[in-house]
Amino acid sequence: MTSSSDGLTAPFALVRFRTSEIAEPRVGLVAGDRVREVGPDELGASDLNAFLADAPASWERLRAAAEQTDATWHPLADVTLTAPVTPRQVLQTGANYRTHVIDLVAAGRAKNDPRPIEELREWAADMMDRRAREGTPYFFIGLPAAVVGDDVDLVLPSYSDQHDWELELAVVIGKPAFRVDREHAMEHVAGYTIVNDITTRDLVFREDMKEIGTDWYRGKNAPGFLPTGPFLVPAPFVANPGDLHLELTLNGEAMQDATTSDLLFDLPALIAGASQNMPLLPGDLLLTGSPAGNGIVHGRMLRDGDVMVGAIEGLGAQTVRAVAEAKAGAR
Repeated sequence: MTSSSDGLTAPFALVRFRTSEIAEPRVGLVAGDRVREVGPDELGASDLNAFLADAPASWERLRAAAEQTDATWHPLADVTLTAPVTPRQVLQTGANYRTHVIDLVAAGRAKNDPRPIEELREWAADMMDRRAREGTPYFFIGLPAAVVGDDVDLVLPSYSDQHDWELELAVVIGKPAFRVDREHAMEHVAGYTIVNDITTRDLVFREDMKEIGTDWYRGKNAPGFLPTGPFLVPAPFVANPGDLHLELTLNGEAMQDATTSDLLFDLPALIAGASQNMPLLPGDLLLTGSPAGNGIVHGRMLRDGDVMVGAIEGLGAQTVRAVAEAKAGAR
């Protein structure tokens, strides 16, 4: 897959990349349409997560590196970008876009529900507004092993035909955050990246024991179900993460088109809330939720050969190709 910085507006960003001569991913610095390796000496840290532990202050160390002309730069088109982070923890946020939840409630209406669809939507809207006023964010855990780059195909497991997309803005944690308040929460943000949180809809709710509710482990944690990146954009270059445009297209057709202004709980509330139980560590991912426009609402789930392009304002774009499990195994 050809790498491109289309949609990336920051003067520089971090990536992890491979070349035909370099098999293991290296930390790289992207500036425009070129990339070069940055090692521990330039990072001022032993690895990427150690570098992020000092963010956002650590970003200043890379400004000069992004302007060096005597370094070995590669055209982005000549390298392969993979996931830009290696998180130890992945925190995911459920039901955090107002319109998204209203659409899901309407799409999942029980057959015996007598309410007209507009009445049902009004009920869901009132519920979301009350939750925003009185409630707290809803978190669950993702598996770091599911984090991949868009350099690998998304294999659709054969045990279901209900695999769905969920484009999300992801916060990358910098210095550790433990029981922080919302006033200081953004001090712990190193940067931002793009995640497509793939979900197997018919596995989210347990049919054999409905009393226990959702099963996020089975519904969201198949191999490769968290395509991430390709860029880690420094927080100082994202002026207003609370008002970013997101768009996901499927085979060229827009499916999700929203802004982060539709979030029920903003980023400071999410970071503060997630940090109350367990320290958030450098390099960890905190997914902020997915906006309206999922496949379950469109009545169209992922199929073999589908191509998704997920873009977030200023952060670039990722391209994910879906393949059936049988075809992937036959390669």
